[in-house]
Amino acid sequence: MGVTKTEAFSAIDNRIARYAKALAHPARIAILKLLIKRQACICGDIVHELPLSQSTVSQHLRELKKARLIRGDIEGASVCYCIDAAEWAKASALTRAFFEVQPGAAAKCC
Repeated sequence: MGVTKTEAFSAIDNRIARYAKALAHPARIAILKLLIKRQACICGDIVHELPLSQSTVSQHLRELKKARLIRGDIEGASVCYCIDAAEWAKASALTRAFFEVQPGAAAKCC
């Protein structure tokens, strides 16, 4: 496997890329929307809401957790997931700032 050379880019660029990667699958968007709607969720409830297997949901939850958009707390035999409000605010601010940059005249080159 090749080296990604992420260290050659700024911390902000890496963070935006991490958020973008986490948001790059419709199942993860659906999971985030569900967590926002319910404020907290047990993994089994997420599986019942989506047309995906438990293992697939777990993989998507792992990616969202790696991006720090969600947190998971162990409650007995279950893991309760919720939106990480502080990281969500950072993600919102960084992606908003990125998309607010207006392309110059070069955008009309093609």
